[in-house]
Amino acid sequence: MNWNNIEFNNPEFLWLLLIIPLLAIWYFFMRKKDAAVLTMPSIKGFKATTSILPKLKPLLYVVRILALAAIIIALARPRNVAVSKKTKTNRGIDIVMAIDVSASMLARDLKPNRLEALKKVAVDFIDRRPNDRIGIVVYAGESFTQTPITSDKGIVKRTISELKWGQLEGGTAIGMGLGSAVNRLKESTAKSKVIILLTDGVNNSGNIDPRTATELAKELGIKTYTIGIGTNGMADFPWSRDPRTGKLQFRKQQVEIDEELLKFIATETEGKYFRATDNTKLKAIYDEIDKLEKTKIEEFKYYNYQEKYRLFVFFGLGLLVLEFILRNTLFKSFI
Repeated sequence: MNWNNIEFNNPEFLWLLLIIPLLAIWYFFMRKKDAAVLTMPSIKGFKATTSILPKLKPLLYVVRILALAAIIIALARPRNVAVSKKTKTNRGIDIVMAIDVSASMLARDLKPNRLEALKKVAVDFIDRRPNDRIGIVVYAGESFTQTPITSDKGIVKRTISELKWGQLEGGTAIGMGLGSAVNRLKESTAKSKVIILLTDGVNNSGNIDPRTATELAKELGIKTYTIGIGTNGMADFPWSRDPRTGKLQFRKQQVEIDEELLKFIATETEGKYFRATDNTKLKAIYDEIDKLEKTKIEEFKYYNYQEKYRLFVFFGLGLLVLEFILRNTLFKSFI
């Protein structure tokens, strides 16, 4: 019997086990009255007996007590419980991450730069969303879908890790980034649709007005979380390339983020706006979004019971029968 999975259906009967030590104490004080006494003036006429049966007679009482204990345990209905679990996701979330990959994302106010800091945090976020589908849209002066919505987290994480500056025309087209993300979700049948839009600048290019894209997201019931990434004040921005080495050169420049626009997008779509001024705050933002957008999961438990009380019933009855036989044979008294 596996005692690790044993439970009692009627555990209140186990309180009766407290009777056992009381019976043992009672027998200890009353045992002398259990034996017949014959008064004789002398025992010289009797041969000394070597039988040990009189010394073993108290075992009959031990057997009776064990039988009583077994029956009490049987009344408590011990049983093995095998539990199997099955989970069912009944509310899927489709998420599109719209990521700014303009040159300003190489600014070094986050370490080692904004883009690399984002990539690390985004991969951690994806690892915590095993039940959701995720897609990636990238934008700068233009936008395109880097990865369609998929449940294959390996593909999504690989896409994130391979993001780099220079793939798109320069500029920051927030409207186009949001519009592409909305386009990815408009055919989604998920009960919850979410966009996480991250930028570090102001809308200065593209042929889609961010407010128009916002209205479309609102009509389709797509919640949008917006993140402005960049410190307050000055930061090291890429300025030009060294003609001899080809390496980027940096210079101090004022950080400009269109927070009014990002707040508008979030408010209109019932999302939330965040500002990430350093690596720690960026991680905290994605942690909060992870908590806000939880996939509902139903867990079904199946219980298989195997009753074990019969074992104790047979054991207890067997002990009572044994005690009855011994008391009326080996330990039978004629006095």
